[in-house]
Amino acid sequence: MTYLLDTNTCIQYLNGRSQRVKERIQSTKPEQVTLCSVVKAELFYGALRARNPQRTITLLEAFFTPLRSLPFDDRSAETYGRIRARLTDLGIPIRPNDLLIAATAVTHGAVLVTHNTREFGRVEGLAWEDWETGTRHWP
Repeated sequence: MTYLLDTNTCIQYLNGRSQRVKERIQSTKPEQVTLCSVVKAELFYGALRARNPQRTITLLEAFFTPLRSLPFDDRSAETYGRIRARLTDLGIPIRPNDLLIAATAVTHGAVLVTHNTREFGRVEGLAWEDWETGTRHWP
């Protein structure tokens, strides 16, 4: 099983705001926990807006080091197009970065770990788990 952490899950872990998320990340084999470049970009943006950007970036880099990063590749681009077209046709689009993250998870067969289930719940074929509440959706 491969888990792709969404930005909000990473923030909960890094800020120590959720004991459940911390325990779940720490109890999951490191090779099963992944990130993607879009999540990293969002985290770097947040770090650069923090009170102490350099300290936050150092924390992020340490967090990133053991984790594999799933690529947004040509297959992900095709998946993105399918997901976006479907959601647009239904009149229920999601935010652009969330769409990129969802496409990456679907393409690589990863379970997205997120607390943003309202947005990601609209994506057909996306498996997700909310490690804060313990809920999950596996299509």
